[in-house]
Amino acid sequence: MLRKISTIDFKSSNTTSGKTVLIRVDYNVPVENELVTDDYRILKSIPTIKYCLDQGAKVVLMSHMGRPKGKFNNKYSLIPAGEKLAELLEVPIKFSEDCISEDAIDVSKNLKDGEIHLLENLRFYNEEIENNSDFSSQLAKHGSIYINDAFGTAHRNHASNSGITKHFATKGMGLLIEQEMKFLSEKLSKPSKPLTLIIGGAKIDTKIAVIEKFLDLADNIIIGGAMANTFLLAMDYKIGMSLAEKDKINVAKNLLKKASKKGTNILLPIDFLGELDSFGSGKINVSDAKDIPENMICEDIGEKSIKLFTDIISSSQTLLWNGTLGVAENPNFSVGTNRIIDAIIENQLTSIVGGGDTVAAIRNYDNSLIEKFSHVSTGGGSCLEMLSGKKLTALEMLKK
Repeated sequence: MLRKISTIDFKSSNTTSGKTVLIRVDYNVPVENELVTDDYRILKSIPTIKYCLDQGAKVVLMSHMGRPKGKFNNKYSLIPAGEKLAELLEVPIKFSEDCISEDAIDVSKNLKDGEIHLLENLRFYNEEIENNSDFSSQLAKHGSIYINDAFGTAHRNHASNSGITKHFATKGMGLLIEQEMKFLSEKLSKPSKPLTLIIGGAKIDTKIAVIEKFLDLADNIIIGGAMANTFLLAMDYKIGMSLAEKDKINVAKNLLKKASKKGTNILLPIDFLGELDSFGSGKINVSDAKDIPENMICEDIGEKSIKLFTDIISSSQTLLWNGTLGVAENPNFSVGTNRIIDAIIENQLTSIVGGGDTVAAIRNYDNSLIEKFSHVSTGGGSCLEMLSGKKLTALEMLKK
């Protein structure tokens, strides 16, 4: 059973000083010109950090950033994340340039109650993704309590969330992971019906298991984005020059057959907005799904599809959404996604959102709307794996 942070005693029994807690956070955030451009994941880590500090603990934070391939690269430094955290908490934060150096371990050992120490990018060592036992052992020297609050990497078998757990008698999940479990597991085990699943984005293979799982749970499955094009090909539609995974047409056919047998309603776009000839041509075109020109690239859903999908949303009690319905990063083709956002909020249903692109689309549309969803997951791959019924490696290790 996963231990909740509220059951852990952060006070040392033989002194008045608090214990040192090592927290795995997820600060893999976008940075431009050495400034964090999206602080959502940092914001979501703060409740756990504050809880530990309020209990009198000393806090050591560790995270990865990007894929530096085991070498120091200033582009992937966690310094900007540390500066943003210090700004949000309005407290100074100690920083170590090497996550397992003797100096870094000494800083952690000499922390005073209420102080925070951030370690440099774990992936500056290949040993992190190799789940190296010696590296895990060195990391464990930073604290006497281990808390995992990095849901975004919970599906990874890495040193900082898997191998490290064997070195702690006291370990548990943070408030962020507790919230993720509540919505992605508990709430969806017995959802209020009707339940609608919206799946978008480009690739089918990462979402096949989710669709198959929800064929037994969902009343409606809305499919958008480039993924919808593959399903349209499976139904013998012509999609012009639009993106599609032609090697996954049989997969799409099988999913459509299974949905038909189970009585699950799969909805695809019935019209599209796009461009003619090439991406960026500026030659905007609207077409019904049955009449897509040979030289058209479908980049967003059209008004008829928006009406079809929003009507489904208005009749739903629970909604799960992963993947945009068009090229939402382009304002010209974000209308469908934005109208779906509006419909979800207007209908005040239980709404669960997952996936970095989907979250980015919501924030780009109106950053204040993010709080109006029942739950916004910080994990992409972890979210999909949990929804498909798979066990997450890092969370399983916390139970041992």
